Amino acid sequence: MHWIVASLLSALFLGGYELCTKHAVRDNAVLPVLFFSTLTGAVVWIGLLLAQAVHPGALPPGLVPDPISAFQHLQLALKSAIVAASWVFTYFAFKHLPLSLGSPIRATSPLWTLVGAVLILGERPTILETVGILTTLASFVGLSFAGAREGVHFHKDKWVGFLVAGTVLGATSSLYDKYLLGRAGFSVPTVQAWFSVYLVVLFLPLAIGWKRRWWPRNEFHWRWSIPWIAVLLLVADYIYFSALRHPQALVSVVMSLRRGSTLVGFAGGLLFFGELNGLQKLPAVIGILVGIALAVIG
Repeated sequence: MHWIVASLLSALFLGGYELCTKHAVRDNAVLPVLFFSTLTGAVVWIGLLLAQAVHPGALPPGLVPDPISAFQHLQLALKSAIVAASWVFTYFAFKHLPLSLGSPIRATSPLWTLVGAVLILGERPTILETVGILTTLASFVGLSFAGAREGVHFHKDKWVGFLVAGTVLGATSSLYDKYLLGRAGFSVPTVQAWFSVYLVVLFLPLAIGWKRRWWPRNEFHWRWSIPWIAVLLLVADYIYFSALRHPQALVSVVMSLRRGSTLVGFAGGLLFFGELNGLQKLPAVIGILVGIALAVIG
């Protein structure tokens, strides 16, 4: 499969992941959704680990995790903790915000990754990256005006704050991924497999606390979209990494095309969830995507 086609296909599955997330958490308890969706992903990887243990060499190399040390397990547990915190913020935000607002905000993750690279790694943005950052920020302000028409005021709505916090934590995870897959020398299946397993370990106490009513909480309703959250994310990430492994693939283009998932989430929010003010939001959404593309390509 050509890497550009793979990037667009990854964006399609990632958009489907956002739609299933919104469907699963809408008027539903968030913590059980997180637990059962992450359990689905872990079961897939545990099955692959068992298959490799029983029949070595039966799986293609792209699905075989490497043996790792106790310290490396701790490194991957840290990644799971960062992602778990990001998802808690994001899922609660998706529950309360229109997807046509939440998806574009979530798409700004590469921008925060770039800011983190500048502040933490000492990188210096190019002129094109600077233009991209300013374009994204200006579009973000425009999106806030559209959101105000629906009663969502960005400067004081706590769910917008939740989503921004989740997005920043997601960008932190991306920076950590660069370290794990680069300097630390982890393979993609190793990171995906153990990261999925440790997510379940982290969410299990929260699920138990929800079940035992340790705090006031909403009722949980099982929905078909819950396991599909994990399945679609696993497929989207696997195709994404496959695109990156192509010798002719341009990382900047792959990342920009992957952000096309925002259009899927945006359109799905309007079509499937009856969200409003699509035409008013569309210019800001396109502006965010253009800004991200400039920042990533720059």
